[in-house]
Amino acid sequence: MTLRYRTAVIDGLDVFYREAGDPSAPTLVLLHGFPTSSIAYQELISELADEFHLIAPDYPGFGHSSAPAAAEFAYTFDRLADVVGTLLNSLGLRSYALYVHDYGAPVGFRLAVRNPERIAGIITQNGNAYEEGLTPFWEPFKRVWADPAGADLAPLLATFTPEATRWQYAHGVPDVFLVNPDKAALDQALLDRPGSHEIQLALFRDYGTNVGLYPRWQQYLREHRPPLLAVWGRNDEIFGPDGARAFARDLPDARVHLLDAGHFALETRGRQIAGLVRDFLRGLPDRP
Repeated sequence: MTLRYRTAVIDGLDVFYREAGDPSAPTLVLLHGFPTSSIAYQELISELADEFHLIAPDYPGFGHSSAPAAAEFAYTFDRLADVVGTLLNSLGLRSYALYVHDYGAPVGFRLAVRNPERIAGIITQNGNAYEEGLTPFWEPFKRVWADPAGADLAPLLATFTPEATRWQYAHGVPDVFLVNPDKAALDQALLDRPGSHEIQLALFRDYGTNVGLYPRWQQYLREHRPPLLAVWGRNDEIFGPDGARAFARDLPDARVHLLDAGHFALETRGRQIAGLVRDFLRGLPDRP
């Protein structure tokens, strides 16, 4: 397996992405969450590259992609989807499956709604599209969405600390000694870059638009019926397991697997998830 580290210029920004596998093979696009980057998929890419073509980009403001100041770039989920969509177009991808985690869900579902004919299937790993999946973790965020100027930002700022980053990786994990600390350390180093907190606050403020779009995404699922696999850390205190179960309401054929893991389920259940993803992709009626 040869993993290539590439950069494309999209709308004047350097957009970094990882690519592996034969480009003529079915394509899986992997969309990362907060506060990480495409590094989240390094091991999964290695597991699947013998059979599939994999693309994992870093959004603007994340990983190795350009991170213009929040005053110079509109950090919204619409804009992130614009950049990722333009990247996929530039690579000539016209059909692909999506793997979405955390922030990857609002980016990926925007792409799916815009171009439903391109989506061969969806894999969601703690990537939410239902209010049932929103846990009490989101209460401080909801107050900010309701009153952007007057709400207390302290709980949101607390998510930028090293302790909060390590918690995202460790919570809900039966054996924390299985969690490699390297990714949390890298995420924190990038999160501590000058200007990064302002970028992330802009996205926190915009996240409420995703909740408002949940009905539209659910309508997309009902109308277009993409094959869907949910591989969900059932102990996640950010997006709870009811968010996984809810997909079956709109897609009765959805495959829902609740794993004994937390938010970053790949870190402790990577081999299991890779096997489920491989079987799912092999079974798609129209391969990506």
